[in-house]
Amino acid sequence: MQTGFDDFLTLEVNNLHVDVLTGIYSEETHLPQPLRITIRARLKIADHYAPDTPLGQSKNYMDLKHAASTALPEGVHFTLIEAVADHIIDTIFMQDAMVSHVEVKIVKLALSERGEEIGITLGRGRK
Repeated sequence: MQTGFDDFLTLEVNNLHVDVLTGIYSEETHLPQPLRITIRARLKIADHYAPDTPLGQSKNYMDLKHAASTALPEGVHFTLIEAVADHIIDTIFMQDAMVSHVEVKIVKLALSERGEEIGITLGRGRK
């Protein structure tokens, strides 16, 4: 029976706080900016996930966290947060061939005056 829906698995890391050298204005370029990063990685899935399915049929969530934190090059200034998102996406694609699509949302916390979220969402499919 065709339902029009495809099966999928999305791993998520939400609201990770990371300080990154980013920005275009002089007051932004010398100090790290606080960012809130959310990552969604879509994977090729197993036919079924039984209780004893090994991790190799999925992905370690900590790999996503690593891509948005310790995998960011220390001391590198990213002019645009879009470049930060691209770096995270590239890292995740290099980690695992099962990842078919990655979406990264970045909120610049320093711009928020009343709790609003100002930032970008960048999504890329594996080429």
